[in-house]
Amino acid sequence: MLNIFARPSVSRVTDPIGTALVRAGLTPNGMTVLGTAGAMACALVFFPAGWLLTGTFTVWGFAMLDLLDGAMARARGHGTRFGAVLDSTCDRLADGALFAAIAWWAFAVAGNGRAAAAALVCLVLAQVISYIKARAEASGLSADGGLVERAERLIIALVGTGLQGFGVPHAVEVSLWLLAVLSAVTLAQRVLALARSAREAGP
Repeated sequence: MLNIFARPSVSRVTDPIGTALVRAGLTPNGMTVLGTAGAMACALVFFPAGWLLTGTFTVWGFAMLDLLDGAMARARGHGTRFGAVLDSTCDRLADGALFAAIAWWAFAVAGNGRAAAAALVCLVLAQVISYIKARAEASGLSADGGLVERAERLIIALVGTGLQGFGVPHAVEVSLWLLAVLSAVTLAQRVLALARSAREAGP
């Protein structure tokens, strides 16, 4: 949802940065890999150690690099099919690492089985929400949209870890169960969109 409403404003900020990075010799695919590797490393190191604030801000910082690969591709005048698949694959890896790390923290550090369960539910739903769109597009159909896409998942999850890091009790558990419900709604929305697209496409 944020992709629709925020994209023009974000592009005004990121496009000049993307142009500068391309001129410096960097590539969109390199930026994608760097952002993903950094986000995964920070999530898997800091959250299981109980460093919620450090994990929140470092994961968020590396996730922001995901905005720059698209800006860099526009600065070059084109993207590539390999780049698009790489970007999607890296998004799934980063999402998986984030929710796995939060589940690890909930089990091993906080001793909160409910929060850990919510993190695992969010992990599974995040992968399926992305998969249904990709599989639909591979079949010539459409399953776009929904309440919670990747940007919203990151915001809700990291707001929870950040607030918990600042001492707000149960922030992670509440944010993750909220995200789980919204993700389930999003999955239902995408299934309905897929069904409509299939009907319009015919047999």
